[in-house]
Amino acid sequence: MHLKKILLFAPFLLLTACGIPLLSKKGGQQPHYIELSTSYGSSIIRLYDETPLHRDNMLKLVRDGFYDSLLFHRVIENFMIQGGDPNSKDAAPGERLGEGEAPGPRIPAEFRDSLFHKKGVLAAARDNNPEKASSNCQFYIVQGQVFTDEQLDMLEQTRLEGREIPQWQREVYKTIGGTPHLDQTYTVFGEVVQGLAMIDTIAAVETDSFDRPEKDVKMTIRELTRREVRRLEYEDNQL
Repeated sequence: MHLKKILLFAPFLLLTACGIPLLSKKGGQQPHYIELSTSYGSSIIRLYDETPLHRDNMLKLVRDGFYDSLLFHRVIENFMIQGGDPNSKDAAPGERLGEGEAPGPRIPAEFRDSLFHKKGVLAAARDNNPEKASSNCQFYIVQGQVFTDEQLDMLEQTRLEGREIPQWQREVYKTIGGTPHLDQTYTVFGEVVQGLAMIDTIAAVETDSFDRPEKDVKMTIRELTRREVRRLEYEDNQL
C-alpha cells in the first residue's frame, strides 16, 4: 500500500437507511448547504460549523467549480464512496486513482467528540501522515452498516485502543449504522440531509479490483442559495 495514497484505511464492512435532522443554527448564523449531483440522483449536504477549516475549504472549491466532472473513484459497498481526486477528471478507463490534490497544504484535523461516522456523514480522506491532516480536496460519504453491542464492544477493544463509544452514539450505530472504527481518526465535516438513497445506489455499482466503478460516476457540486436554504428550513419545520 502506498503511503501517499489518499484513501481510507481498513475497509471494514458497514449499513441501512436513515433520517437525519436538517438544521442547526448557532447565533443566527446561516447554515451552509451544498448539492452533490450525479447521474444517479442528488444529495443535499449540510456542512458543519464545528469544523470551519474543512467547511470553508469545501465551499471555496465548490465555488471555484473544482469538483465539476470529477469521479467517485473508490466505492466499497457497506463502507463508503470516495471522490474528489482532480486526476479523475480525464482519467482513462481502469486508471488507478487516489493520489491527486488541489493546490495548497493539507487541512489540519478537526476532530470533535460530537461528530462521528454515522451513515450519511461527509468526511475528509487523507494519507498516512502522523498529524492525521486531511486531503485538501478528497472526501468520502459513509454508507456503513448496523452494529450490535457485541460488535461495538469488540471494536473498542481491538480498533479503538480502549476508547469507549458514548452510549448515545452506540444507539445510532445500532439503528442507523455507520463506520465507528474511523471516529477521531478522519475528520467528519458534514452530513447528508436529503437524498441518502443516491449514496446507497452508488455504493452498489460494479467495481474493478481497485474499487473504481466500472462505469464512471461523475459529480457536480454547487452551493445552495439563501432562498433554497430558507425553503429547506421551512420544509423541515413542517415535518
